[in-house]
Amino acid sequence: MLDICLLGTGGMMPMPGRFLTAMLARINGRLLLIDCGEGTQVTMKMQGWGFKSIDVICITHFHADHISGLPGLLLTIGNAGRTEPLTIIGPQGLAYIVEGLCRICPELPFPLTYIEIGKDTPNPIQVGNFMISHCLADHMVKCYAYRVDLQRRGKFDVKKAEGLGIPKTLWGSLQKEGFLEFEGKTYTSDMVLGNPRAGIGVAYCTDSRPVDRLRNFIRGVQLFICEGMYGEDEKIHKAKENKHMLFSEAAQLAKDGEAEALWLTHFSPSLNEPELFLEVAQNIFPNTVLGVERMSTTILFPKDDLEDKKHEK
Repeated sequence: MLDICLLGTGGMMPMPGRFLTAMLARINGRLLLIDCGEGTQVTMKMQGWGFKSIDVICITHFHADHISGLPGLLLTIGNAGRTEPLTIIGPQGLAYIVEGLCRICPELPFPLTYIEIGKDTPNPIQVGNFMISHCLADHMVKCYAYRVDLQRRGKFDVKKAEGLGIPKTLWGSLQKEGFLEFEGKTYTSDMVLGNPRAGIGVAYCTDSRPVDRLRNFIRGVQLFICEGMYGEDEKIHKAKENKHMLFSEAAQLAKDGEAEALWLTHFSPSLNEPELFLEVAQNIFPNTVLGVERMSTTILFPKDDLEDKKHEK
């Protein structure tokens, strides 16, 4: 399962009762953070998932409302007792930006590992428990959307194991160790597994126009967290000028990408009552909700086809 928390919902500047947009993901107690604007560590503290176990921080772009909270957070992680390396992912120039910010926190007790996204960067990137994909967004500066996937291998296939002549007493060892030496032959776990089962996917996109490549990038995710900078369709010219999205555009993107649910976030400071425009998005994509500070969910793996059939009976 995958735990998700939307730490804040604001864009441009923190407001009373509205922290800047950031997302926290948790797998087996390990944490991934996307974006770290001013005050992010405050809302993280309120959420209570801890700091020490953050293994990777993904930065969408280098505007202050998405990265200026990093020095304070890194100090807090260090004060929590972390000594193992921490990975930071972001656009090219990441190391230069972060090292500049770290001049006010120069004595961290853990090393930083940088992954600057370029044409040769793996996609997805595997960091610990997290499989992280990236997609170029469309903003005023280089900006990336991120996707976190949790995959599952296929089930153990008894017929495959029997067909290979592997004794039943060795099946457990093969599944646990991933490989087996038997009668001069090497067997790997993938040789006795069925097709991969459906996994979990969550996508996060702020500061972008709804370009086509994002539709394919988010395809089929259980949850799409997307900016809705402006609620009114009448602000389309402003959205295009500043490279942001309307509620209706985010909803259409979620619909086209066949997402299961949409959380709107990254509201303009001038958008005091986003609930007034929620219906605009829901008319396009019904399973749309407004993000609120520290809104959380636990996403479970989809039920297997066989289990679904049993329930149907």
